Amino acid sequence: MHNIMELVEAAASRAPDAEALVVDRTRLTYRALIALSRGFDAQLRALGTSCGDRVAIFLDKRVETVASMLGAVAAGCVFVPVNPLLKPRQVMHVLQDCDARCLVTSAVRAELLGAEALASVPHIFIVDDPAGTPPLPSGTTARHRWSGRNSSNHMPGERSTGLASQSAPCIDTDLAAILYTSGSTGLAKGVMLSHRNLLEGGWSVAHYLHHVASDRILSALPLSFDAGLNQLTSAWAVNATAILLNYLTPQDVMAACERERITGMTGVPPLWMQLAHATWPEAARRHLRYFANTGGRLPLPVLQTLRALFPQAEPYLMYGLTEAFRSTYLDPAEVDHRPDSIGKAVPNARILVVREDGSPCGPEEVGELVHVGACVTLGYWNDAARTALRYRPSPELKPGGAPRDTAVWSGDLVRRDADGFLYFVARNDAQIKSSGYRISPEEIEEVVHASGLVAEAVALGVPDDRLGETIVLLVTSFAPSTSLDPEALRGWCAQHLPPYMVPNRVIVREVLPRNPNGKFDRAALRAELGAAPGRREAPSREALP
Repeated sequence: MHNIMELVEAAASRAPDAEALVVDRTRLTYRALIALSRGFDAQLRALGTSCGDRVAIFLDKRVETVASMLGAVAAGCVFVPVNPLLKPRQVMHVLQDCDARCLVTSAVRAELLGAEALASVPHIFIVDDPAGTPPLPSGTTARHRWSGRNSSNHMPGERSTGLASQSAPCIDTDLAAILYTSGSTGLAKGVMLSHRNLLEGGWSVAHYLHHVASDRILSALPLSFDAGLNQLTSAWAVNATAILLNYLTPQDVMAACERERITGMTGVPPLWMQLAHATWPEAARRHLRYFANTGGRLPLPVLQTLRALFPQAEPYLMYGLTEAFRSTYLDPAEVDHRPDSIGKAVPNARILVVREDGSPCGPEEVGELVHVGACVTLGYWNDAARTALRYRPSPELKPGGAPRDTAVWSGDLVRRDADGFLYFVARNDAQIKSSGYRISPEEIEEVVHASGLVAEAVALGVPDDRLGETIVLLVTSFAPSTSLDPEALRGWCAQHLPPYMVPNRVIVREVLPRNPNGKFDRAALRAELGAAPGRREAPSREALP
């Protein structure tokens, strides 16, 4: 297998009528998914697209989103999933930065983007182009109606599954996708993924999550997020079913779990925090055999609540970064013994912990996590300087003088215990440096969650002339913000943390901002608080020492 279209073709050859995708009430078999994808493939080829042309996809989760990705691959193009939560200026940056030849979107989204954002894209495909739809803003080169018909005018599901002879020209080292990820500063950068990255990531995760054909995997994460995309490939690797969900509330997630008999789902900490305190009907919990966390540390009280909610489900605590998909996971058998560990390397990866000079760290010594293996991506799109900083030769020597592997130097600080289990300490640029101490915000947040007073918590370091950085804690409560006394929370922290780790300010807000991938937007909060340290917004309540 050389590319992800062949991955789906192989699944279709094994079980053509098995469900590949479910979106709301729409159910698509593997046979039908191939037909839809080949239909879009034919449309792209009719435009004269070339191998390597970028096809941006700005949609919520729907059948056309996935078929456009696969159709782009079949045509030898590179797909660029754009997070549907992005604003027009952010979308414009992605379209211009990757020099998109085509954009797949909806009529409403195209109209919202406007002429300026669309001006650089020669071809726009509209997936819902009914009669009477207003024309695209002037400046767009060509508008096309997205079609699921293939070049032979077969409707989806009518073709046989013998499509291997039409496999795409891509080989596994070719560029397959570009995922745009936000950094701590500046505009989003595009991470380049090969087909090998996508295939290996899918097989690796399917292996340790023990995916089987009967699994029904809830896809709640954005498909522009590496873990969200991986939920598709890890399902296709074993002929499982991916259920795509565009959710607004925890109730939407619970309803999908009940309706579709979900057996596995992956989320980020803010989502799990909401789900942990929701009232789950028995029918929604009954079929779940695993739940997995990625994108940040899951506070122990939240993990304990989830385990009580889903006693039959195995918890998987995962660590990863877009530049290398998943890097580690903690075997569920170890969760009771070391719930704060991020585990060991995923299959077909090697994880090193090194000092600044690249030499290996000893047990319990904090160093940088370096990922070596098949999931190391190709670098940052059109950014050789940034690529050279993050993607560097592995510190490991190879026998016979062979060239060293390229590794991702994560910038994350971890330690490895005597048994080989890894523990996240902090990001190099997320550490709080106060009173001469280096402080992990996650450690503060863990203690705050243990109080039982807060629903969400984010600890940040804000510049301070006296301390270097002052610790600011932003929280939300389970009830209206008037029910949580910030001073009481500071008192709890003073009881359970050393003096240098006690937050100097506690701010209670109704909501905490999130970035497009659903994680807490620490960069935005840090910038806001750093620019106006004394600012107090109307919905906030604050305690000062």
